[in-house]
Amino acid sequence: MKKMSNEENEIYCPYSLTGVAAAITSALGAEAPKTADPAVEPLMKFIENKNIDRVVMYNPDAVALWLFEKYTADFLPVMLNAQLTLPLQTVMPSVTPVCFATMYTGATPDIHGIKAYRKPVVKADTVFDALIRAGKKPCIVSTGEDSMSKIFLERRMDYFIVETPDEANEKAAELIRQDKYDLLCVYNPNYDGNMHRVGPEGEEALDALRHNAAAYAELAKVIRNSGNGHRTLLGFAPDHGCHEIDGGSGSHGLMMPEDMNIIHFYTVIE
Repeated sequence: MKKMSNEENEIYCPYSLTGVAAAITSALGAEAPKTADPAVEPLMKFIENKNIDRVVMYNPDAVALWLFEKYTADFLPVMLNAQLTLPLQTVMPSVTPVCFATMYTGATPDIHGIKAYRKPVVKADTVFDALIRAGKKPCIVSTGEDSMSKIFLERRMDYFIVETPDEANEKAAELIRQDKYDLLCVYNPNYDGNMHRVGPEGEEALDALRHNAAAYAELAKVIRNSGNGHRTLLGFAPDHGCHEIDGGSGSHGLMMPEDMNIIHFYTVIE
């Protein structure tokens, strides 16, 4: 995807979030979702010849590239469990249901159908549909009434909807040990929720960010110690970024680098 800018001094990541879906399905030997963009090149090169047979996608909400640039030390648990660092540009409007629909369809909002902050079931073809057709078993672990709990329903797959991020992460660890699924997607809303309330750099928001980093590292540890013989692609994969607004709270949804530029991390664990 060509680098875009609506102002001369604004820099946007050259790789698009639309390229993640086809990379996930390729890693598991399945065809891409029917309307997905081509797989993002760095991730495809990374997974090439890795013989991956399981994917775990950890999805923290609203973790912007600028947070990594400014609070790099807080990402240390992620960096120590990552082999590929991948800056990406998300889609507009940069809000949760739109962006996760893009991540898991590989399509832009005009194709997958969610163009605003609402949570209908996505009718476009998804990573989950493509894997089910290939005989694979995906699942989603999410919280409450959040977007990841809603927009991918009505598929022949399992959904584990819990109350808190900690419960979601504990459930994900349990499922990894049980070794029943080829794709596990684990959603955590805690940074986003705190960011909206106290601002992206408020202490409670930064505590949640550190919690997300630790949760990813713990999933990596669980995968390493599970002893079930897989080669697992693990991703730290947020949906969009964020910025501070008047009054010291946080928001997102605009065509600005703070909202559009995100960062993913990936590793393969044997």
